[in-house]
Amino acid sequence: MLAALVALDLPVIVVDDGSSRASVAALQSIVQGLPGVSLHRSPANEGKGAAVLRGLGIAREHRYTHAVQVDADGQHRIADILPMLELAREHEAALVSGLPVYDASVPGARLHGRKISVFWARVHTWSRDIVDPMCGFRVYPVDATLELAGTRRTGRGMEFDIEIMVRAHWAGVRIIFVPTPVTYPADGVSHFRMVRDNVRISAMHTRLFFGMLWRSPALLRRLAAGSKA
Repeated sequence: MLAALVALDLPVIVVDDGSSRASVAALQSIVQGLPGVSLHRSPANEGKGAAVLRGLGIAREHRYTHAVQVDADGQHRIADILPMLELAREHEAALVSGLPVYDASVPGARLHGRKISVFWARVHTWSRDIVDPMCGFRVYPVDATLELAGTRRTGRGMEFDIEIMVRAHWAGVRIIFVPTPVTYPADGVSHFRMVRDNVRISAMHTRLFFGMLWRSPALLRRLAAGSKA
């Protein structure tokens, strides 16, 4: 996957979220042979959201305006980064996200979880604008995303993808979806922990639900404005 990213002539930030010594050694060996790839390691495991935010922070330090988040498990088609970046250039303030097109390899639990998350995204935003809040393949506007995550502390674990997209919608950020194939490799490794991460996602939806109630006057105004347009 890293070789495919390098072939696109893009700088690559690899965030190692406190993995084992063996994994770090393997990453260091791979990165040393690839130009334009930097490895940044957290001493302890902090969660997916924390890793994404750290990567965005590094991107800002290097004065990048946008950054692509792509999961490291080989699910995504790397070549689709180019059309996603083109959209980000045309709509600089938008969050551009992949819209998964699954093949037969998709686990049933993943499809079920997606339906639940889409339902709650509609509840939180009073809209159908978020058609997939879970895809880990996105182009973020760096400054706006870091500001959102800092103003209202978002979850730092697996719940991050959903929460940051809902909060972006609340902030008026346009969200653009691009269909992209998603394949689950037979030897892929998932770091999703069924009990712990589902508890965190449930807590996140609770936070967002009460946040939605607080914002309901603004959401009503937005709906009214949309109906008049």
